[in-house]
Amino acid sequence: MSLHFKKTTEDFICGHCGSSVTGNGFTNHCPTCLWSKHVDVYPGDREGGCRGLMEPVALALVRGDYVITHRCVSCGTRKTNRAGTNDNLDALLSGA
Repeated sequence: MSLHFKKTTEDFICGHCGSSVTGNGFTNHCPTCLWSKHVDVYPGDREGGCRGLMEPVALALVRGDYVITHRCVSCGTRKTNRAGTNDNLDALLSGA
């Protein structure tokens, strides 16, 4: 885990599909549609100024875990995030 990581537990409404998401401190994307929001500079800090939606654009299997690459539709920033255990597997496998 990064030295910059800050565990932030918060619930949110997905800006893409409108699902209600219950956070656990590591939740950074909607488990239903896999979209995220560009809110952090470092995970959990909420210091990012963009606030654009982040589209899931790639999926990889890394050491047995699915890793999702998100691209911000506003500024183009790309970030990778580990998939959660409650993520919609169909959305992951359909070419996130």
